[in-house]
Amino acid sequence: MPEHNDTTPRKRRERPVLFKRMDTYLMGKYFGTFFFCLLLVMAIVVVFDYNEKFDKFQMHEAPMHAIIFDYFMNFIPYFSVKFSPFFIFIAVVFFTSKMAGNSEIIAMLAGGLSFRRMMWPYLFSAVVLAVTVFFLSSYLIPPANKVKLRFEDQYVKKVTRDFVRNVQLEIEPGVIVYIERFDDKKKIGYRFFIEKYDDRRLVSRTTAQRITMKEDNVWTMSDYLTRDFDGMIEHVSGGATRDTTLLMDPSEFFIVKGYSEQLTTRELKQYLDRQKRRGVANIKEYEIEYHRRFSFPFSIIILTIIGVSLSSKKVRGGTGLHLGLGLLIAFSYILFDTLSGALALSGTASPLVAVWTPNLLYALIAALLYRIAPK
Repeated sequence: MPEHNDTTPRKRRERPVLFKRMDTYLMGKYFGTFFFCLLLVMAIVVVFDYNEKFDKFQMHEAPMHAIIFDYFMNFIPYFSVKFSPFFIFIAVVFFTSKMAGNSEIIAMLAGGLSFRRMMWPYLFSAVVLAVTVFFLSSYLIPPANKVKLRFEDQYVKKVTRDFVRNVQLEIEPGVIVYIERFDDKKKIGYRFFIEKYDDRRLVSRTTAQRITMKEDNVWTMSDYLTRDFDGMIEHVSGGATRDTTLLMDPSEFFIVKGYSEQLTTRELKQYLDRQKRRGVANIKEYEIEYHRRFSFPFSIIILTIIGVSLSSKKVRGGTGLHLGLGLLIAFSYILFDTLSGALALSGTASPLVAVWTPNLLYALIAALLYRIAPK
């Protein structure tokens, strides 16, 4: 049997490519322009912030190594994450409008590429940055904020307080404590009482002129009086001093501005649950911060869609017109987000609704612009 020689070249099977050249090109533009804008803006912000606080640094004799490592090395990531949607939006508008001005987008669409397919590398990049921002704001930025805020409290402006008035909370189910005034330096509370309830029925009430923290969860009551109720019978006892165990931490008495930003997302959730069980009412700031940790990354995706849809068309005025519209939309989003947060703090709206409303509104704008952009 004659040997068969197949001289016909076999067609090599092509491996599926996850990212095509166009995808890597657009993602390179996305990340490159974003980090360039971030570095440029942060350099300006650091210079202005240092000049603004220079007198206070000199007044409080802040050491240079503390200024660099305790303040600015923690300030830069905090500021970068906080305004990352704004930087991303401006970056998307800038490089997309440049591509539209150079007819690159027209060439892509004329080559058979749909607008929807062109959006894929944008959305992938936006999701990557959204996940990164969520991780940073949930786990890495809070510990950095502790160092930064401690530095500001010592060398810039004191934000912590040494005393607090009218502390009322539930330390255990059915156990309510009240302190008229608490001195954090001396760890002494004045005009203290504790009430114990059994199914909404008062079973015991203890009052004391002073209560002093002896060690963790151990307190000393001075000039105390205890009244125990057994039906219609009342038992009264008292004395000069008595040690008692109370599951309360003085740090929980103080609602310090910015403290919510020092807690990781898990710690923030635990803190909110504990304070709600104890009946603490002034926790709006913490609820806003918690819900914003989840809504904030979505704003990156929403603003990316708006930026691409807005700047992908070649128009007279080019990049300048697109940047102007982009800045207007970005600042309007920041303004709306700030106003909704203020409404939540005032109690006019719930933190959950207030935090997510800007995203929902601008998601509708993004859907509308995305729909009309290919036309």
